[in-house]
Parts: sequence; C-alpha cells; structure tokens
Amino acid sequence: MDAAAVQELSHGERRRLVEILDRLTPEQWEATSACPRWSVEDVVAHLSAAASTTTRQWIVSIVRSRFDPDRHNDRLIARHRGATPGETLETFRGLVASRTAAAGAHVAMLGEVVVHAQDIVRPLGLELVPDQTAVLEVARFFATKDFAVNSRTLVRGLSLKADDAPFDVGSGPLVTGELLTLTLAMAGRADAAAELAGPGAEELLHRIEIA
Repeated sequence: MDAAAVQELSHGERRRLVEILDRLTPEQWEATSACPRWSVEDVVAHLSAAASTTTRQWIVSIVRSRFDPDRHNDRLIARHRGATPGETLETFRGLVASRTAAAGAHVAMLGEVVVHAQDIVRPLGLELVPDQTAVLEVARFFATKDFAVNSRTLVRGLSLKADDAPFDVGSGPLVTGELLTLTLAMAGRADAAAELAGPGAEELLHRIEIA
C-alpha cells in the first residue's frame, strides 16, 4: 500500500476517534488510559504530537531529551496539551488530515492512532471499531518491524493467525484471535494478549509482562 493510501487510513481512524472524544465527560478525559503514565487527555496530546512532528523536530526533541523516550514523549505531550480538554481536542481535530510522519513512517503513524484509540476507549468501557484494512496494514507492519514498539522481537518464534482476517505470519507455537486483539498484543498490551488462544498465547503474554 502506498503512502497516500496509508495516510487516508490514518485520517479515517482519527475521525473515528474524534467522534468518541466529542462525547467524553470531564471525568473521562482525566481517567487513566491503558498507558498507565498517561491520562486520556495525555494520549490525545501524544497523538497530536505524532501527527505534527517532523523528522527534524523529532530528532531535536530526542537529543534534547538525552535519548530518553519517556522524557521525549512527555515534552511533546506538554507541548500539545491545551489549557482544557476542549483545547486539546481542538488541536487534535485540526490534525485529522495531517500527512506528517517522522522519518516517513506512515504505517507507524497509522499504528499510533489504531493502538492508542483502543488505549483510550477500552479502559472507559467504550467501543471503537477501526477499519479492518487499517488494522491489517498495521498488523503486517508490527510483525516485520521493530519501530516505536519492539513488536517483531516480541513475536519472534511464534505463529500468529487471525480468526477474522487474512493474517497468518511467523513460525512456531500458534497464537490465534481477532486481528485487532493480535495487533494490540504485538504493541505490548497485556490485556489484549490475555484474550488470545493457542499454544503460544501464554508465552506471548509472558514476554509482554516481563518486557
């Protein structure tokens, strides 16, 4: 899939997330996301950073953060958080159609919004169903690349097969489940990995928990 097509998928996933965010209460904006260090508002600010940070800006930020990813992310989140959740949302809304991707990693940016949207909605007990084509593109990327998350390393020596999509990769003990759940597990989400089945599922969960 070419960059333009991937960008269109990212735009669609951002629009889906905005529809959810428009309905959140102040308490939900303050709730802890599936990223334990971040609130829902922090995750939205992180997504704004991902959609607007150029390669040069990313390099400058990581260098100034002394190559500490947590410090780097916290700096960018602070830059993209508004004075209120409403301001944070409007910043993100204005970036829905952004085509920016540091290092030209457009599939990685798609992965950011697919995974982090679930980091927002799942702890809140809400549902956001992403486009299956978008999830499949991210799943294939995660299975073959260590970029932003060490997904390829995490699933090395395991076979992954989706029950609901043409996704069948790797070799070794089998891990099965819905495509979105497999994708979230490859991104290191233990709650998703706990929903998977097959002889390799326990090993995958163990790897996530000790990472």
